[in-house]
Amino acid sequence: MKRFIFNCRRPILLLSMLVFSCVVWAQENICFSPRLKTLQVKVDGQWGSAPVMLLSAGHYVEISFDDLQGNYERYIYTITHCNADWTSSELLTSEYMTGFSQSTIDNYKPSIGTEMKYCHYSLRLPNANTRLLISGNYRVDIFEEGNEDQPVAQACFSIIEPHVGVEMNVSGNTDIDTYEAHQQVGFTINYSGYKLSNPVSELKYVVTQNRRWDTHVTDLQPSLMQVNRLIFNHNRRLIFPAGNEYRRFEMLDPYVPTLRVNEMAYDNTYYHAFLFVDEQRINYLYDEDQNGRYYIRNNDNEENDTESDYFFTHFTLQMPEVPGGNVYVYGDLTHNRIDESHKMEYNLVDHQYELMLPLKQGSYNYMYMYVGDDATSTPLTQPCEGNYHQTENEYDVFVYHRPFGLRYDKLIGFQKLKYKE
Repeated sequence: MKRFIFNCRRPILLLSMLVFSCVVWAQENICFSPRLKTLQVKVDGQWGSAPVMLLSAGHYVEISFDDLQGNYERYIYTITHCNADWTSSELLTSEYMTGFSQSTIDNYKPSIGTEMKYCHYSLRLPNANTRLLISGNYRVDIFEEGNEDQPVAQACFSIIEPHVGVEMNVSGNTDIDTYEAHQQVGFTINYSGYKLSNPVSELKYVVTQNRRWDTHVTDLQPSLMQVNRLIFNHNRRLIFPAGNEYRRFEMLDPYVPTLRVNEMAYDNTYYHAFLFVDEQRINYLYDEDQNGRYYIRNNDNEENDTESDYFFTHFTLQMPEVPGGNVYVYGDLTHNRIDESHKMEYNLVDHQYELMLPLKQGSYNYMYMYVGDDATSTPLTQPCEGNYHQTENEYDVFVYHRPFGLRYDKLIGFQKLKYKE
């Protein structure tokens, strides 16, 4: 065990030197710098809620992250209004916000009593310097002062002015299989009392599963139009692989293994958490998961932002090597992204995939995704997790409106549904 720990120190050092590059969805919350970790976006202080905030007064979004360098770094942020597809809108800054177009993040605290020294930063919007004026999508870019050409992180959220109702339904009885491996989403838009000159051309829709943007669906057309209603049923593009329940673990104490942690260790510098060896799933396994989320907390559950330490967390998936692609650790803990820093290496001796990630103390959901070597491949839960119609998944529908002459997409409807048979 000691030999394994110390052999891991080389990739630990590499974390401070490498910036991994890959395709970035414009709407992702992502740290571009490997120094920055645990980027979170919360609305009204609610953990796990979708990053959608009401336009009316009294609501706020909070963006937070840690800098593992440990010392204070002066960070600057900018705010950009985005279209429904998360490209930058054509609006002038003064048309979507008041205040400074560029400001510093002034709320920061150093970690207390942790082996891994870090500085915790948080930003709340709106604030004394900034007020957001219209609904739609927003991207916050974060920069190091003096290097404003290259963001070190981006955080995304939406502001809604609700004008339409959204009714959703999800079924394992789909147009391609019957209670087997998929789930199909249907929804109805009720725009009674809201003026729409041409509902088909003016409205745009986005549908996501478990807030994954690598499988989101857009460019939808209603299957049926009624008075003040648009119905979306039996659309094959709204059929999603059902997946399996997320795996879970908790790291609450540096000395005592907790949920799904096999062993805690210390290498004279940092703590290591060795999770129990996972196996390839060959059937559905029910569990009360949180659909990929994570929650930062320590054993005392006090001052979680600054007193929770970072553990080098060891993932192991025992299964035959899958040819023609790679396996990745996946979930909010990896920003639901596929890149080199989340790719597992196959151990030919022990016949298992392995990966080590620095993670802050807390409760985590995760799963293993397979991605083929083809550049166009999308992440697949098969063959590591499987696809089962019983899986509890969370689906979100966003409704945007751009009437004739308007230069941006308003977010006028949002609904989420947790499907459970």
